Amino acid sequence: MSMAQNKSIMIFDDEEDILQLCTIILGRSGYDVFTHTDCRDVIGKITVVSPSLILLDNKIPDRGGVIACQTIKNHSGTKDIPVVYFSAHDEVAALSREAGADDFLQKPFDISMLEAIVRKYI
Repeated sequence: MSMAQNKSIMIFDDEEDILQLCTIILGRSGYDVFTHTDCRDVIGKITVVSPSLILLDNKIPDRGGVIACQTIKNHSGTKDIPVVYFSAHDEVAALSREAGADDFLQKPFDISMLEAIVRKYI
């Protein structure tokens, strides 16, 4: 697969069931899914894969989603990768704006919502 056809998604979430669900759903749609349960060395993890899209949880260890997203968006090598912020938090829209994310997805989400937001960016 050439880089022009890169259909990889990186998901940062500390809930294993969310990671498994997203991996199954997105894998069936032909995406390569890479998951992490924390955001330590977030730039290093992203640089290895160079994903087309990042899904980022709000309550991700160890610094939280806002700081992780700001780190991604302030780094020259990762700033252009779309980040979808996802959370069960009532203020997910405000948090995603604070974080500098490209979009957000409220948890719990249904499968069609997840697929639609991924198609929007890939």
